[in-house]
Amino acid sequence: MNLVFPHTFVPWFRSVAPYIHAYKGDTFVVAMAGEGIAAGKLNAFVQDLAIMHAMGIKLVLVHGFRPQVNEQLKAKGHPARFSRGIRITDAVALDCAQEAAGQLRFEIEAAFSQGLPNTPMANATVRVVSGNFLTARPVGVVDGIDFQHSGVVRKVDGMAIRRALDTGAVVLLSPFGFSPTGEAFNLTMEDVATSTAIALQADKLLFLTEIPGIRENPDDPDSPIDTEMSLAEAERLLASLPAPHQPTDTAFYLQHCIKACRAGVERSHILPFSVDGALLMEVYTHDGIGTMIVDEKLESLREATADDVGGILQLIEPFERDGTLVKRSRTEIERDISYYTVIEHDGVIFGCAALYPYPEARTGEMAALTISPQVQGQGDGERILKRIEQRAKTMGLESIFVLTTRTMHWFIKRGFQQVDPDWLPEARKRKYDWDRRSQVLVKRLT
Repeated sequence: MNLVFPHTFVPWFRSVAPYIHAYKGDTFVVAMAGEGIAAGKLNAFVQDLAIMHAMGIKLVLVHGFRPQVNEQLKAKGHPARFSRGIRITDAVALDCAQEAAGQLRFEIEAAFSQGLPNTPMANATVRVVSGNFLTARPVGVVDGIDFQHSGVVRKVDGMAIRRALDTGAVVLLSPFGFSPTGEAFNLTMEDVATSTAIALQADKLLFLTEIPGIRENPDDPDSPIDTEMSLAEAERLLASLPAPHQPTDTAFYLQHCIKACRAGVERSHILPFSVDGALLMEVYTHDGIGTMIVDEKLESLREATADDVGGILQLIEPFERDGTLVKRSRTEIERDISYYTVIEHDGVIFGCAALYPYPEARTGEMAALTISPQVQGQGDGERILKRIEQRAKTMGLESIFVLTTRTMHWFIKRGFQQVDPDWLPEARKRKYDWDRRSQVLVKRLT
């Protein structure tokens, strides 16, 4: 085995563990655009879904079929017509949609049935359940255009889907619905996925799409992807955008994500199917790969509670092991938990620091300042430092100090000055480890 492999795999796998625990038993609605299937991404996509299923996530899969229907129409010499981003489904288009849906369902079920050795599907037993879970109604005539057999979701049988999920199956939904009279309607993948997520009050709605996510500046194609947007931010952006007509328009998927979050879905995501493993990266890493819309920001800077002890221990343990931090026992952290400040993101602790006051000397020690390697360089250290300074001022302290052996320059850049260890308060001086030879740095707060 490559000697580097354990040193990369083990820390990575441990970093994934909190997300595995957090999402076990959750319900995700995952929608994949038909363009992704046409691009040959189906097998890898299904393998990733099988891994998530094995991690205990309940999955509803909705597939699109826009290019597949267009291909069928082209073969029959019939034009594909759209208005407002919705297909105008005449009798020929309805037949093509039914053929395309049947073929895609066959391909998806076949992909879930793979089990070759030395592949992600080895030993995986994933049952796929489909059914008439959707009741639909016609779009009707809009602005003088008759959409004919195109429809919108009227009702989702959430209870029946829940029962299927509880058996351990993956529920597969095609963008078709039926009226109480048995009439079939061609639906959009986005409408089906959003309506299903709302009906199930799913924990996540994830779209795998043609676009990489929502850019920080939608007018600049080179602008970075905004990895996390609050619902309020997303609503303001949507209001400023033109009405969408193509899946590549910024507002096309954004409007459905907003609708889902408004209706109680905790988080909705827009991911690129072009990136291999995008689904796994979005779910199991801190920053993800696309854009996530949430009702409020998931990151919080707050004072620690007893529930955070385990997360703090997991965060600081690697730095204690390499000698950057002095080792602290669980008992010590439990005893001193009220001194700690943490940065939490989506239930995971990514940063911490403690403030030990010495009121008689009008100073306090900032200890155990730690930022996860996953998020270093994003300003979290400065944010914790500012919070510690605020806490110190509230206590009436005039300065804070740190003891460090390796990060002296980081603190000097932020206003700390080196002093002799004799400067330390008497109570702290008695505990100073002269063998460790830590540098003492002080920052005045007044």
